[in-house]
Amino acid sequence: MDAVRLIMASRRALAGSEDGPKIMAEAWQAYALAQAIGSRLAVSGPPELRGEALGLTELAGRGCGVLDTPPVDVADLRAAQLTELGDARKGLLDLGSLLMELGMALVAVASAADDEGTYWQCMEAIDAADESRDRVREMLRRLAARDGEIRERDRAPG
Repeated sequence: MDAVRLIMASRRALAGSEDGPKIMAEAWQAYALAQAIGSRLAVSGPPELRGEALGLTELAGRGCGVLDTPPVDVADLRAAQLTELGDARKGLLDLGSLLMELGMALVAVASAADDEGTYWQCMEAIDAADESRDRVREMLRRLAARDGEIRERDRAPG
């Protein structure tokens, strides 16, 4: 399945999560997906994105690492369903939106947390979402710069 469809499925699942444990499980899924997308971009994406894509992979992995791993069947793991990136720009825009929504959902869970462990898991995961979103924004900036250079070259005489 392509990245955009998986990101949209993650956004719907996150929006439909009603309590802290479900939100945290969806956060883990979203980080695993971001990690898979970052890995794919680092290996086969545009060369301008490879360094930032590696950074995204590391940060998303940190997001997975700070959250308790949910009991997920491999068939239900969205990251394992990633078969193609599709349009890198569209995928990155959607991934940035998912990470923003994820951060907001985790703020709500942290605010309502009854125990310190959940609170700190959420705080660490929020940091990972923010830093991951920064990487996504930088990749979008680099894509825009590359596209601008290509347009300039195409307009240049001779």
